[in-house]
Amino acid sequence: MRHRSWCAENPGETSNERLEFLGDAVLGLVVTDFIYRTYTELPEGELAKLRASVVNSEALADVAVEAGVGEALLLGRGENLSGGREKPSILADAMEAVIGAVYLDGGWADAERLVMALLAERITEAAAGPGGQDYKTRLQELASRLGGPLPRYEVLDEGPDHAKRFFATVHIGADAAGAGEGRSKKQAEQAAARAAWKQMAESDPG
Repeated sequence: MRHRSWCAENPGETSNERLEFLGDAVLGLVVTDFIYRTYTELPEGELAKLRASVVNSEALADVAVEAGVGEALLLGRGENLSGGREKPSILADAMEAVIGAVYLDGGWADAERLVMALLAERITEAAAGPGGQDYKTRLQELASRLGGPLPRYEVLDEGPDHAKRFFATVHIGADAAGAGEGRSKKQAEQAAARAAWKQMAESDPG
């Protein structure tokens, strides 16, 4: 798979840009169709906000990392050495290209299955309303309701500035309740809070 930054060194290569264009359209339609049929009570403005919360570069870059897309990219030497495999813009474009390729190869059904496998949980979280994706707030509220100490976070980072990764651990009292990682301190803390919240929510009878 060639990203357009690689194509800039090889002007004849444009297929990846075309796949990105197609994948973007397929992605938008799959998500629009799903939320339109699922959240029938939401007005148009709220549907648009819900779609925008998951159809964006940040969300696509995140799912690309989860799917290991960066490892499969074929990049030019300069882009590779500068940390191109971890750049959100490259990952997001590559994810769109993958969706476009799946659509061309398997049609609408395969593309829809892929998009929903990647984004269904994020859509559900976003549809929960304000705070739906803010697991730090949700974890703090749950810990408070259960009468325990409030969460505290420890964050470490590694790697060069252009490709730094952050690793967070959330503690509740003396116990490590969850861990997560991300491209920013905020993302890592949210990932750790999400892991802890899910574990605590499953054991909470309320």
